Amino acid sequence: MTTFELGGHDYIQLNQLLKLLSLVESGGEANQAIVLGQIKVNGQPELQKRKKLFPGDRVLFLGQEIVIVGDD
Repeated sequence: MTTFELGGHDYIQLNQLLKLLSLVESGGEANQAIVLGQIKVNGQPELQKRKKLFPGDRVLFLGQEIVIVGDD
């Protein structure tokens, strides 16, 4: 499991998260993975490319879980 800290922001978009964590090589690859249903957010398939992720959200992609955390 990996945690991603929002660093002062309220949320991060799903496609941006995948790019920032280098889980994909490009924004196009991130978008394609999303529309193909390869991503789950909080246990449910997510098809929104720009889905806003907030603290507590859990993303599952290629067997890797990412938990979004806020500033503590």
